[in-house]
Amino acid sequence: MRIDYDKLIRDRIPEIMDRDGVRYEVDELESDSYREALAAKVVEEAEELRAASAREDVVKELADVLEVLEAVMRVEGIDMGEVRSVQAARREARGGFERRLRLRWTEG
Repeated sequence: MRIDYDKLIRDRIPEIMDRDGVRYEVDELESDSYREALAAKVVEEAEELRAASAREDVVKELADVLEVLEAVMRVEGIDMGEVRSVQAARREARGGFERRLRLRWTEG
């Protein structure tokens, strides 16, 4: 039975499918399409993280999210130091998430 995916996959997935005797078709994305696919992959991996409950699954999904984020940084020419610097500045200005605050409503 054929299943259509139309999504970004990791580089070694074709090799794994070859080993498992799976028929498939892949193509290489152009730059703009790759950037769009990475953005969609961030959302996909974040949803998988959201659904994870066991600690080992959470760790695995965090690793996947980080892998995609690092790919986005490579494509955009951004290094982790720049991201960490902005993260620290935003934490200083707006805080982090340690207090577990949930905004229920506002008025006006």
